[in-house]
Amino acid sequence: MASRADNIASNLSLANFSKATELKNRIWFTIGALIVFRFLSFVPLPGVNPEILGTLYDQTRGGILDLFNTFSGGSLERMSLIALGVMPYITASIVIQLAAALHPALIALKKEGEAGRKKLNQYTRYGAVFLCAIQGWFLATGLESYGAQSGLQAVVDPGIMFRVVAVINLIGGTMFLLWLGEQITSRGIGNGVSLIIMAGIVAQFPTFITNLFEGGRSGSISPIVIIGFIIMIVGLVLTICFVERAQRRLLIQYPKRASQNGMMQADRSHLPLKLNTAGVIPPIFASSLLLLPLTISQFAGSSVATDSTFYGVIQGMNQYLQHGAPLYMLLYAAGIIFFCFFYTAVVFNPEETSENLKKNGGFIPGIRPGKRTADYLDYVLTRITVIGAIYLTVVCVLPEYMIAQTGIPLFLGGTSLLIVVNVTVDTISQIQSHLLAHQYGDLIKKAKLKGRLR
Repeated sequence: MASRADNIASNLSLANFSKATELKNRIWFTIGALIVFRFLSFVPLPGVNPEILGTLYDQTRGGILDLFNTFSGGSLERMSLIALGVMPYITASIVIQLAAALHPALIALKKEGEAGRKKLNQYTRYGAVFLCAIQGWFLATGLESYGAQSGLQAVVDPGIMFRVVAVINLIGGTMFLLWLGEQITSRGIGNGVSLIIMAGIVAQFPTFITNLFEGGRSGSISPIVIIGFIIMIVGLVLTICFVERAQRRLLIQYPKRASQNGMMQADRSHLPLKLNTAGVIPPIFASSLLLLPLTISQFAGSSVATDSTFYGVIQGMNQYLQHGAPLYMLLYAAGIIFFCFFYTAVVFNPEETSENLKKNGGFIPGIRPGKRTADYLDYVLTRITVIGAIYLTVVCVLPEYMIAQTGIPLFLGGTSLLIVVNVTVDTISQIQSHLLAHQYGDLIKKAKLKGRLR
C-alpha cells in the first residue's frame, strides 16, 4: 500500500491534471474571481477625477501610500471602489484574536467549536465595517483637499454628499472582496483572502521591474545596485522556500499492538512542528497596524490648515514613521516578532495536543505523558519560534533597509515576496492534494468495478 501511494504521488503530472474535471473547474473559478478583483480595481469612486488623481499621486509617491497601494493592487492610486482592499478585515481580525485570547467571554465563545468560530467571524466583519467607515471618511475628507497646494482638485463636487457616497462605496467594495474571498476558498482553490492580496502584489510586479530597469537606463540607479538587488531577491525567494518547508519532527510512540500475523508491534509516528508556524500572518498584521494610523494621518494632514499645530504633529508623525524610516522599521520588526509568538500560541495549543496524545495512548520517548509532555512541546515550540521570528524579521526588514539606503523608486519588500511565495506554495500543495485524491478516487472505482465483475 505504501509503495502504491508513492507511485501515485510520483505520477502526478499534467496528464493526470487533464482528467481532474473538478480541479479544473475550481482553478477556472479562482481565475475568474481574480479577474473580477482586477476589474474592480479600475472602477473609480463616484465624483473623483482619475486623471487629476493620477497626477497628484505621482507628486506624492514614495510614502506610506505606496505600501497600501501595493497591497491593494494599485487600487489606492486610482482611488477605486476597492481602494481599502481587505486590510480593514485583517486589522479587525487582529483585534478580535487579541480579545479572544484575553477576554473571558470571547475565550468561552472560542471553545464552543464551529458555532463559536462563526460568531467570532461575525464580530470580525462588524469590526471591518467600522474600520472601513473610519478610514473611508478620512480618505474622502483628505481627497477633497488633496492637491490644494498644487491648484488641482481631485474631487469634482466636494461636500458632505461626496463623503457619504464615498464611505458607502468603500464599505461595499471591501465587503464584496471578503465575499469573493470566501467564494474562492469554498468553490475555488487556495485561501481566498490570501490569493486576493497576492494578486494585488503580483499585478504591481511589472511596474516595479520597469522602474528598476528604467532607473538603470537613465543612470539614476547604478547597475551594481540593480544586480545586487536581483541577487537579494533570488536569495530571499530560495530562503523562503527552504525555511517554509522546514520542520522539527518529534517522535511519537504508541503502545504495542497485535498485528495481522499475531506479533506484538509498536507503532511510531511523528508530530511535525513547522519552523515558521505563523506563516505570513505576522508581517501582514504588523503592516496593517502601521497602515491604519498612518493612512488616516496622511489624509487628515492634507485637510487641516498648514499653519496649525495639529498639522505639524501629523507631518512629524508621517516623517518619522514613513516607509523606510528607522522608527518604522523598528516598529515593523517588533510587530513581526510579537505576532510570531502570539499567532503561534493561537494556532498551536501544547496542552490540547498533549491531552490528545494521552487519550490515544501516544507519548514522546523519555517524556512523561500529561503536563510534562505539554511543557516539553511548549519548550520546543518556543525555541523554533525564536528562529522563525528571526527569519521573518530578516526577510521582511532587510529589503526595506536596502530600498531606503539605495533609494530605489519602487516598493518590493520582503513582505510582498513572503506573501507571494507562501501563497503560491500553499496553492500548489492544494492542487497536488486534489490530484492525489482524484488518483485514489479512480483506484477505488476500479476496485469496486472489479469486485462487481467477480
